[in-house]
Amino acid sequence: MRDLDLFQQALGITAPWKVVRSEFDAAAKRLDLYIDFEPGGSFPCPVCGRAGCKAYDTSDKTWRHLNFFQHEAYLHVRTPRVQCPQHGIKLVEVPWARHGSGFTLLFEALLLALIKDMPVKAVAELVGEHDTRIWRVLHHYVDQAREAEDFSDVRQVGIDETSSKRGHNYITLAVDLERSKVLFATEGRDSGTLEAFRTDLEAHGGRAEQIEEISLDMSPAFIKGASEQFPEAELTFDKFHVMKIMNEAVDKVRRAEQKERPELLRSRWVWLKNQQHWTARQRETFEALSLPKLNLRTARAHRIKLALQEFWTLSEHLAEPFLKQWYFWATHSRLDPVIAAARTIKRHWDGILRYFVSRITNGVLEGINSLIQAAKARARGYRSARNLITMAYLIGGKLQLPSPI
Repeated sequence: MRDLDLFQQALGITAPWKVVRSEFDAAAKRLDLYIDFEPGGSFPCPVCGRAGCKAYDTSDKTWRHLNFFQHEAYLHVRTPRVQCPQHGIKLVEVPWARHGSGFTLLFEALLLALIKDMPVKAVAELVGEHDTRIWRVLHHYVDQAREAEDFSDVRQVGIDETSSKRGHNYITLAVDLERSKVLFATEGRDSGTLEAFRTDLEAHGGRAEQIEEISLDMSPAFIKGASEQFPEAELTFDKFHVMKIMNEAVDKVRRAEQKERPELLRSRWVWLKNQQHWTARQRETFEALSLPKLNLRTARAHRIKLALQEFWTLSEHLAEPFLKQWYFWATHSRLDPVIAAARTIKRHWDGILRYFVSRITNGVLEGINSLIQAAKARARGYRSARNLITMAYLIGGKLQLPSPI
């Protein structure tokens, strides 16, 4: 069998296409295959599919293909433009690559398989391509998969932000809490992100009126956006964010008190970590610092925090009476950071108590956020918010990526 016949069969090329020449450079580790079409060959119109369109002229195109053993392989094609009676002169579609790509479909399939387990930059180094070309492939297939998404049965949504770069650069995520699935991601964390989510939801068969429950933090921007764009939804303020506010209050008390009580130095995590996660040394430190005779303000703030943790375990009918008693205790504690935290909770009273009806949290979102940040760390960051958004869909979107082949 001639080498050209072998290459033609290996590539799966059929008439009117044919391999007409091959060039192999062992020193450069490169194989170049040249493809042409038979004289008089006809092609379908790429717009309407009309058969029998004759070549009008040609344009030389090149695609990177799967390696030939350890050698890079390229397809060079005299690609015709055809003249359709209805649509005029159009460049034909070739069976081995999608329009606008510099890679064959098989090469793109390899890239997608590698990207699932490796950072894009590492994939680019492995295949010897610039990572911007790899990102373009990933953007295409993720965007294509999202176009096919159906959000018509989404009922419960979690909203949160994650950092895209150091400083104050964020993307906002909307997650289907019932399916643990990223529905939407966009740059920023203002009220407009909720409007963008609503637009995207409706573009995928959903309706704002179908959203029954939204879990979010106490960000005024998110609250405003959720109330305006999803007026039928009940808002539940995420309990982990509520506890974060309380933890920050405890830490402020500790930082102020340790200026006069040096025994509190290096005890931060004793007061902030849950007891089940303490080390033996942290447990000993806590037992020593919580003695009544020391009368530490930090220990008092910590007890108020532990009571608020207990609140989340109660039944619905006990929750509000308990929270009222807790609020009285916190606001009479003479600890300014604790009083400020309690007043924040008071301003969001109904949304906090809504937890005992909806039983939703942003725990799923926090898990997805940690995976996104881990991927970002492995990649040593992403150059653009769009790249991070694409990775968020790839990691948490449970997308059915279309197969290039």
